Amino acid sequence: MRFGVHAGPQDCSLDDLRRLWAIVDGAGFHWYSVWDHLYSVSDLTDTSKPCFEGISTMTAAAAATRNVRIGCLVFCVGYRNVGVLAKAAATIDHVSGGRCELGIGAGWNQSEFDAFHMPFLPIKDRLDQVEETAIVLRRLFDGERVTLAGKQVRVTNAICAPLPLQKRLRLWIGGQGEKRMLRIVARHADGWNVPFLPPDLFARRNGVLTDWCEKERRDPKTIVRTANVGLAIGTDDARVRQQEEKLQLMFGGMTDWVKPGHLLGTPAAVAERIGEYERAGADWVILALRAPFDFDGLDLFIREVMPKFRQGGPL
Repeated sequence: MRFGVHAGPQDCSLDDLRRLWAIVDGAGFHWYSVWDHLYSVSDLTDTSKPCFEGISTMTAAAAATRNVRIGCLVFCVGYRNVGVLAKAAATIDHVSGGRCELGIGAGWNQSEFDAFHMPFLPIKDRLDQVEETAIVLRRLFDGERVTLAGKQVRVTNAICAPLPLQKRLRLWIGGQGEKRMLRIVARHADGWNVPFLPPDLFARRNGVLTDWCEKERRDPKTIVRTANVGLAIGTDDARVRQQEEKLQLMFGGMTDWVKPGHLLGTPAAVAERIGEYERAGADWVILALRAPFDFDGLDLFIREVMPKFRQGGPL
């Protein structure tokens, strides 16, 4: 089992993020990632809450760390031209010394699209956009000169120079739709991530992905499977209840939806829950943290949960 931290850069200061990056980079985590929103999503009715931009934050994290893989879960393909995204990822790979991991997804928060007059396409078209973006990115990162006239993405004689430092910059796709999205993952992704699913539902989606891999004649073992889970940990039951009450502050109207995908309890209970994700097929568990960051809880996780799991070399 490998562990990561995923922190939405919202409702916090840059100093808060720098503190988090230093902890994650020095504590044996394998991964750190940001997300990609234009507004804070802790309260969808309040667009005035602060939220840093994803590529800029990811670059800052890359420059401030030395050990962890640096990713995004996930860049919304509707926010940027595919060439801009490819160049940003290649640049971050150089800034980080070859630690960039690029995640893409379809996007969901229509209010962000509407506010900045970006077209919020029907889900079928957004999935076309994800697949065509994945095709172009892979070919650019492999050093090809790319021409594609897709339904949503078009490039002509396009190149990416300089290339990423890594021989193969991994492409991640986030999502869980069984009919289309997981088939796109099976075709194009090196890594798959899904947020806030309980272990039993993660196991089901993971099984569907494996089935799609077999239909696409793809070795299922070539895709890293990761679960994004929240953390509400305490030394005793009273502290756990306090942490549970804070979820409403961090997740607002989405609290009931995300709560089943949380590591909730004492260190022993959290470790047991991680074991369930491991048995469900998760290669990594990534802690999805939101401000105000619970630094005490993170320290407790580092000291009393992580040592219970053997961590090998990078997948």
